[in-house]
Amino acid sequence: MNRLRNGDDVIVTTGRDAGRRGTVTAIRKDGRVIVEGVNMVKKHERPNPNAGIQGGIVEIEAPIHASNVMLYNPKTEKGDRISYREVDGKKQRVYRSTGEVVGS
Repeated sequence: MNRLRNGDDVIVTTGRDAGRRGTVTAIRKDGRVIVEGVNMVKKHERPNPNAGIQGGIVEIEAPIHASNVMLYNPKTEKGDRISYREVDGKKQRVYRSTGEVVGS
């Protein structure tokens, strides 16, 4: 089971964007995530008149490995590890530091 989900607020722990926060927009099968506004790279795009693409240099969000981000805990205002606990018969993600259910 993956610890991150689409829409989670995360904080980057390593790399050139360390300390930046963003929202997970996509999760790939190879263990990488795309975070909104983080790990921006420039991509050279070829013009394609049929598709209406003008071409040039565009900035896109590159994937970052899931081990380099932590789920953001708004109560402690820091990155936090998570564990799993059964709450009302359902498996829930829980912050390790506070014990609260993620997203509540």
